[in-house]
Amino acid sequence: MNWTLEVVVVPVSDIDRAKDFYANKLGFDVDHDTVISDDVRIVQLTPPGSGCSIVIGKGAVPQMPPGSLKGLQLVVPDIEQARAELVARGVDVTEVQVLGVNPSPTAHPLDNVGFVFFSDPDGNGWGVQQISGRAG
Repeated sequence: MNWTLEVVVVPVSDIDRAKDFYANKLGFDVDHDTVISDDVRIVQLTPPGSGCSIVIGKGAVPQMPPGSLKGLQLVVPDIEQARAELVARGVDVTEVQVLGVNPSPTAHPLDNVGFVFFSDPDGNGWGVQQISGRAG
């Protein structure tokens, strides 16, 4: 039996601001923006190519303090290209950092160890890691 992680709730203080950040600055697809009542709204967004989505909203989603989620991680085949895209979209992102030693001497030097980091407007922390073998 496969157990797939498909949704992560991201706590935010302003749904529209967060939706704009994830959709327009990060390029996530808006799967749906469902208003059930004045007290219940669910927005689901998915990173391009990902099998896991994020949900932001109010009412029907677990409540956590905005900005309290840290350590979310995206994987890309080219960290330098990913960083350039984030910068071009206006995201405040770190320089490429090399964390550790690549465990595979035949892989690209940044595979597994090349990272950039950024936060959403509420302070939820994200990392982006290069693993070129997952390309395509």
